[in-house]
Amino acid sequence: MRIGVIGTGRIGTVHANTLSRHREVGSLILTDADPARAQELAHRLGETAAPGMDEIFKWGVDAVVITTATSAHAELIGRAARSGLPVFCEKPIALDLPGTLQALAEVDAAGTVLQMGFQRRFDTGYTGAREAVRSGRLGRLHTVRAMTSDQKPPPAAYLPLSGGLFRDTLIHDFDVLRWVTGREVVDVYAAGSDAGPAMFREAGDVDTGAALLTLDDGTLATATATRLNGAGYDVRMELAGELDQIVVGLDDRTPIASTEPTGPPAADKPWTGFLERFGPAYAAELCAFVEVVRGERANPCDGREALQALRVAEACELSRRERRPVALAEIPGGPGGTAGAGAGPR
Repeated sequence: MRIGVIGTGRIGTVHANTLSRHREVGSLILTDADPARAQELAHRLGETAAPGMDEIFKWGVDAVVITTATSAHAELIGRAARSGLPVFCEKPIALDLPGTLQALAEVDAAGTVLQMGFQRRFDTGYTGAREAVRSGRLGRLHTVRAMTSDQKPPPAAYLPLSGGLFRDTLIHDFDVLRWVTGREVVDVYAAGSDAGPAMFREAGDVDTGAALLTLDDGTLATATATRLNGAGYDVRMELAGELDQIVVGLDDRTPIASTEPTGPPAADKPWTGFLERFGPAYAAELCAFVEVVRGERANPCDGREALQALRVAEACELSRRERRPVALAEIPGGPGGTAGAGAGPR
């Protein structure tokens, strides 16, 4: 199997390393907006670098992995679909709903595969939470608390391109909330704070955000995020039911300290970032993609799932701006309503 990797930045390098070691992948063709970066990685891995993305399609590959800047995702997804190629793409498909829906329409028309990069679906903690909820171990689920806290903010130049905190960061929590619980979000109320560094205000973004979400069975969920969690990288999900309560992301590296006399001490080596925290999950999702391309398993996270997570993020951003509750019915592309929308979480 020959796979083209478009984009050799931080996450593209991680994915290229995983694929280069995979026993079912014979070779890679790597390309990047910075040809020297692609060439350096290709040399290090013993793979081939292409001078541009056109060569990925001209030279012939069996599948494409897209890890470029978000602004290029939708166009590349469409191009791969028209070429009949399976695609793995980092989230999101696009930063807006029209672009997302257009790309999904092209995938649907071509009948090709689009697997999205929501790596938390491959993390053992979230997998265990899903099993606990679906098995009935927790009883009726009444409360979910999700959080994503970055230790350090991204570069200022990235913020205007990111889509904002809800679309860039909390979208992972929205996706995994649907996946773990098997429920849809019906309404949201969100707020944000830009009281931190001026670069957030200048980008029209917030450094900290919170959302209250109501699920379609009445379960209440909160999702919070910040770019400024100095203690370390902290990603958790707490799920409380009438019979039991569990937590994802609580271990000896969780950057939190108890003030109780008998509480656990602060972590000696707290998590510093998402690549470290979710390393095994990133590898697992690419291995799953190889299996999908080989016809050995169903797509574990198609583009319709990404659309629904984006709709929740869009509703939160609208709520933040207009300071009001927003029903998901206000956001186009609902389950069963628009091309590529899908039929709800699996």
